[in-house]
Amino acid sequence: MKFFSQSYSYDDPWSIVTLAFFLRYPNPYASHVVSCDVISRSVSPTGSLVTTRLILKRGAMPRWFPKGIVNRAETWVVEESEVDPLGRTVRCKTSNLDHVKVMQVEETVVFRSTSEGKTLQLTEARILSGFGWGLTKRIETHGLNRFKANVQRSREGVSLIVHLLRQSRLQPMSLGGSEELVSVGLPGPIPADRETCSTGAGNTHAAGPQSRAQNSSWSRLKAWFRPPPRTD
Repeated sequence: MKFFSQSYSYDDPWSIVTLAFFLRYPNPYASHVVSCDVISRSVSPTGSLVTTRLILKRGAMPRWFPKGIVNRAETWVVEESEVDPLGRTVRCKTSNLDHVKVMQVEETVVFRSTSEGKTLQLTEARILSGFGWGLTKRIETHGLNRFKANVQRSREGVSLIVHLLRQSRLQPMSLGGSEELVSVGLPGPIPADRETCSTGAGNTHAAGPQSRAQNSSWSRLKAWFRPPPRTD
């Protein structure tokens, strides 16, 4: 079993960061996400918003993995979140529903508002394989490395949506250009000094490479932020 733990601080307020978190799909850093659907939503007796979403993710099996064990490199992931507006806290748990004998990944993300008006994100994960055949440790190590890279891309995606939300409030007309990502201005790489990370082996890691893939879903998301044309 492998463990992952990381904290990260956003300079933006809790309300903006958490909104961006729930609007993070689609984005050019999450090309592996095929679909994301809300399957239930309710308000708890304490006033928290409870949501369950079903997410389909696509990946690739490593070359050393035995052929014919997994027919499709896709997995369904269930995401259960609770938004506490009074305590200004978001808790989100995700886990894969299939291929659980090969590898089970359970992730918990918590967003909290700080006294300085910033947002603290805490991410924890447990990666477990019951595959056997002498590959258990190798599968768990591979899963941990993939999870590290995906956490970095996920944060970059959230930061990009935060950037779009900020621009849509301060300079709404600047989002209507046709120069794709250049017109909105992608934020730069996330500074390393704003995060702390540890794994089951107690090692720190560097941020993974950025992905700048574009697709029609991303274009539609940008159009959602675009102000309607003037009729006068």
